[in-house]
Amino acid sequence: MYPSNIRKRILNNELLLGTAMFSIEPHITSIVCQTKPDWLWIDTEHAPWGIESVGMSCIMARQNGIAGVIRIPWNTPAYIKKAYDVGAVGVMIPQVDTPEEVADAVRFGKYPPVGERGIAPWFAGHLGATQDDVIQHANDETMLILQMESLEAWENIDEILKNPNFEVILVGPSDLSASLGVPGQTHHPKVENIMVDLAAKMKGTNKALATTFGEVEHCKRWISEGYRMMNVGSVLGFGISQTTKIFQELREEFGP
Repeated sequence: MYPSNIRKRILNNELLLGTAMFSIEPHITSIVCQTKPDWLWIDTEHAPWGIESVGMSCIMARQNGIAGVIRIPWNTPAYIKKAYDVGAVGVMIPQVDTPEEVADAVRFGKYPPVGERGIAPWFAGHLGATQDDVIQHANDETMLILQMESLEAWENIDEILKNPNFEVILVGPSDLSASLGVPGQTHHPKVENIMVDLAAKMKGTNKALATTFGEVEHCKRWISEGYRMMNVGSVLGFGISQTTKIFQELREEFGP
């Protein structure tokens, strides 16, 4: 589907639920799309695949009315423009700590006159769209997602939020905990206090506030705090958990 409607849904403050892709195989993408997420988290920062491998997942997501989001390794024009050009609706940029880094992301991620992104939308023909369609809609259709993952970013958050040309702040609880001296303790008061205070600061900005957790109860808690864009673990993770539980129950009932 082109153009995506997720930007309109952000402005309507709709709940946007995502799930992390654990494979880039097309048949896996098809199955994950059947769970009807609003967006897919496709990782190229830590996962063992690159931009050249994930384009079909983005296109299949678009065909199902889902916004594919590629997390890139770093805030550089080569990563950003390629992610959009293979079909991502959203590009997620890790470790954005300063207003200057925000300005760089906007410059690399938006077409003129807002930014300086080069024009070559590789994905368009796969969706029956033209280059002109993408030029017309891209700045209003795509999402620029900036990860807040450090104390430095938090200290700069007021200046960061003054930039009108990005759409989402996503808190990375794990890296934020490390920056605060409590690595891996994503529910430590130091982490949670910042996350609560950020939710208050984000009200009325017309930007989405996002984060990621693997357990449903934690997702519910932060949605209620104002995190209306939530990555809810992964289909594989929940499948493993449920299968493990079923095996355990059967062994307990029927013996070894």
